[in-house]
Amino acid sequence: MTLKPFHGFKFLQTHHCVTGSIRHIYEFNQYPISEELLLGLGAGVGFLYWHMQGTDPFYGGRANVEKPGEQGLEITIGHRTGVGVQSIYTKSSSRAEKILLTHLEAGRPVMVILDMGFLPYLNLPEGYHFGYHAVVVCGYDPENRQVLIADRDGTPHLVTFEDLARARGSSYKPFPPQNHWYEFDFNGKRPPHPDEIRQAIQEVVRGMLEPPIANFGVKGIRKAKEQTLKWPRMMDKETLRRVCFNIYVFIDAMGGTGGGIFRYMYGRFLKEAGEITKEVRLGDIGDELHAIGDLWQGVAVGFKSASEIPDPAPLLPEIVAPLTHIADREQVAWTKLGDIVG
Repeated sequence: MTLKPFHGFKFLQTHHCVTGSIRHIYEFNQYPISEELLLGLGAGVGFLYWHMQGTDPFYGGRANVEKPGEQGLEITIGHRTGVGVQSIYTKSSSRAEKILLTHLEAGRPVMVILDMGFLPYLNLPEGYHFGYHAVVVCGYDPENRQVLIADRDGTPHLVTFEDLARARGSSYKPFPPQNHWYEFDFNGKRPPHPDEIRQAIQEVVRGMLEPPIANFGVKGIRKAKEQTLKWPRMMDKETLRRVCFNIYVFIDAMGGTGGGIFRYMYGRFLKEAGEITKEVRLGDIGDELHAIGDLWQGVAVGFKSASEIPDPAPLLPEIVAPLTHIADREQVAWTKLGDIVG
């Protein structure tokens, strides 16, 4: 049989796996909304430099990621759109599959979190793993044990039950997915209020200017420069090449940031937010964030070039030199933004 998605489900080209998956779910439930507005409502942009022992260092442009003390972008978006959102985990792969099938039998697409390294259609390098990748399961064939997946590319993907289970139950660090999925209730759906948009912007501004630790926000950008210069003393050349390529991916659109480590997407959100709130100055800051995104893209290209030579170490000082200028410009941009919505 030719596996088809549920009636009314549309495959969309999206930028970020999480906001793209949420947009798929919202559109299916007759709630048209831009991915940029979802990202902004969820206070989903920031900066993070992280290097946990036993893992590769990375630069991250997301914020409000679900963890103890932080509800996560997904639930925050729900609060600001009148949609009930539940974040659910289980240690049991069989229970995860059983509940998934219950939803699919009822014709409900399901947003699941998984390790993209186990998705055959992505053709990722052997040994690559990233466990916080979101997709939507939007159709299934119980006889042939296959599901249909919507990812960022607007194309249907067939995946076996077995591959899906491996991806959902992966134990690879630092982000093991733990059979994680989301359930949505659209009974109370409504447009976001302008004050909620201002509040969402305030949360991002605080995260960038008043981070809890120096690894986050503008301070984190400065720390990233400092720590990156230490990498050659901490890892061999092969590892360094891999890390440089990963940093390129974490900044570039290839990695689901929309380009410029989410600054392009957030800049477009600010323009949309300016229209909703009738505050035209938000659009001006959106233009500035787009320009800062261009600077981030330059850094990304440098890391990609470094990953392609035998020894990336000599290139690192030149690659990260712009981070000081980027941090300075972000400091000014976020401060102005805080003044506008404060």
